[in-house]
Amino acid sequence: MSKKPKWVVEKERSRKAAAAETVWLFGLHAVRDALMNDRREKLRLIVTRNAADKLADAIAHSGMTPEESDPRKFAAPLDPQSVHQGAALEVKPLNWGRLEDVAMGDGEKAPRVILLDRVTDPHNVGAILRSAEVFGARAVIGTLHHSAPETGALAKTASGALERQPYLRERNLADAMVKLRDMGYLLLGLDGEADVSLDDALKGNENRALALVLGAEGPGLRQKTKETCDQLVRIDFAGAFGSLNVSNAAAVSLYAATRQG
Repeated sequence: MSKKPKWVVEKERSRKAAAAETVWLFGLHAVRDALMNDRREKLRLIVTRNAADKLADAIAHSGMTPEESDPRKFAAPLDPQSVHQGAALEVKPLNWGRLEDVAMGDGEKAPRVILLDRVTDPHNVGAILRSAEVFGARAVIGTLHHSAPETGALAKTASGALERQPYLRERNLADAMVKLRDMGYLLLGLDGEADVSLDDALKGNENRALALVLGAEGPGLRQKTKETCDQLVRIDFAGAFGSLNVSNAAAVSLYAATRQG
């Protein structure tokens, strides 16, 4: 019998690892929203008596039987620094489906999406998910590798948005950008040194599907990502110098796009 090629073995191994992957969510807000989310596959719930009382309605909705734990020796396998508030829930990562379907829009309003080029800080991604939900973005799209996966810290920062706001991780960001362009999206990359302001780039494009592309703090957008954008734009500042972290830049950009959309 001939041996399988190495790439086939690696692909099968990766698929098995993904199938076995679980995430521990923690904190009353994140756990409550996950319990109420019927799309979320829930495996194990550990709570203190006090947390169980506070989550009683959500626990009943989920149909789960929680494990009660002593708050002084909380049984969930969390980082000791995690502010769990007496609640932890083991879940499977959410599957939002294909990029093409999620980004299609509803036919009533020009859709907006956020693309993140190797943004690894879960707190930044969590905050971006919150902004994306507030401003009605169709999805936040990161990379499969070198980006923040679903974690308890990300979910806690997202404050429930992780359960409602699609967060996709694509194998190749440039390929994802090309797919969006083929769907009619205008790809605007945020770059502090760009010649054109975001507001100017949005003029005349109010009714176009829009993808805002943001890079990690420090490195910014990679060269390949810049080359795949339709245009590089900057956020104008009132003073001679200004800078925003990536989550704030996402919020400002989405607000500007929503105001003009």
